[in-house]
Amino acid sequence: MMTRRRLEISRRQFLVAGSLSIGAAYLMPRSLFAQAGDLVGDALKASATAKIVVQTLRRNVSVLLGPGGNIAVLTGPDGKVVVDAEIVTTRPNVSAALASINSDPIKQLINTHWHFDHTGGNEWLHDAGACILAHENTREHLLVDTRVEGWKHTFPAAPAGAIPSTVFKDDYTLHANSTTLVLKHYEPAHTDSDISAYFAEADILHVGDTFWNRDYPFIDYSTGGSIDGQIRAAEANLAMATDKTIVISGHGAIGARADLVLFRDVLVEIRDKVAALKKQGRSLPEVIVAKPGARYDAEWGNLFMTPSAFLALVYQGV
Repeated sequence: MMTRRRLEISRRQFLVAGSLSIGAAYLMPRSLFAQAGDLVGDALKASATAKIVVQTLRRNVSVLLGPGGNIAVLTGPDGKVVVDAEIVTTRPNVSAALASINSDPIKQLINTHWHFDHTGGNEWLHDAGACILAHENTREHLLVDTRVEGWKHTFPAAPAGAIPSTVFKDDYTLHANSTTLVLKHYEPAHTDSDISAYFAEADILHVGDTFWNRDYPFIDYSTGGSIDGQIRAAEANLAMATDKTIVISGHGAIGARADLVLFRDVLVEIRDKVAALKKQGRSLPEVIVAKPGARYDAEWGNLFMTPSAFLALVYQGV
């Protein structure tokens, strides 16, 4: 498997231009991200030249690791099945990475949730021949202007070609390329539209942004997310994975069940510590100074969620 060092460039490129100023935006609960600049715009610019790394996993499944959400690729005679679509400006490099795997045409795209770093390529992948499948809430968010208060950004309704043509409510099973692909919806977690994608024969589980491998997650309260929901999703992922399961995170390196355990435990520990401090009457700035995640911060606070940014999201939900 790929080492953490080799992943460093792709991990850091996600919203890299806005990462330096996010922490300052969390000094007051009512000004979340207010001083953080244009994170979405910065991400679009940085991703245009970001490297995409292709990693072969098991059987006929590979993954593309880049600045946005990790992309799973299933190949075979039925054509490529792609899980997630990256940031729109990565199109040239994603297209080249897909072509480098083999010449199978792109036939199916699955979105793990609605965010721009997972659905940005929907339109061009649809134009390339993919039918789009997602949870019904992903479709609903893409159909209208949708505000993410945590990013201080309103995303306009997506173009017609980017809208999923097939949606489901609870679960959906797809058969392609001698593989059974099982999709399951989580209760509201990172958003209200999150799904997992399990490649049964390969025992590979793509869990989208319900798992960030050794990084503090962004939680989108504007579209149904919460810290408790993120923890519930972590528990659901543990129930689906065995010690042999390869786990594709939304962001970060490819993981295993032990990484899911660590992610769950870190979230629970910090959630409980922040809840206790808030119950004592501590303000958000006081909680940040207390550093309840101190033993994880140096490693886990290096993507675009700084320790203070993550603490603010947890504080909001306890």
